[in-house]
Amino acid sequence: MDEKAKTTKIAIRVFLTMALFLTTVDLPAQETRKVISNPAPAYPETARRFRVTGVVKVQVVIAPDGQIKITKIIGGHPLLVNAVEETLKSWKYAPAGAETTATLEFRFNP
Repeated sequence: MDEKAKTTKIAIRVFLTMALFLTTVDLPAQETRKVISNPAPAYPETARRFRVTGVVKVQVVIAPDGQIKITKIIGGHPLLVNAVEETLKSWKYAPAGAETTATLEFRFNP
């Protein structure tokens, strides 16, 4: 194996190790935050009429006091996204020492 191939192989291993490490670092913060109140979003009437189904994925930043501070929509049909954003305003998590993040999925089926 020539020197360039060895260097490439090492670089790939380092990259994969870093990606795995960064993925696992974020998981404990998501698992340790207990949800106190998490009402389900209402199925929007317009979406029901047009038989829109799907999943809305959203990343949230939870403040130390348990309120959702920031929501970032990752994906989902626009008719469903608004219902999720409105519902998340009333979600409440247990207090913690620092901000945490979580990725949530909401499934809509008529």
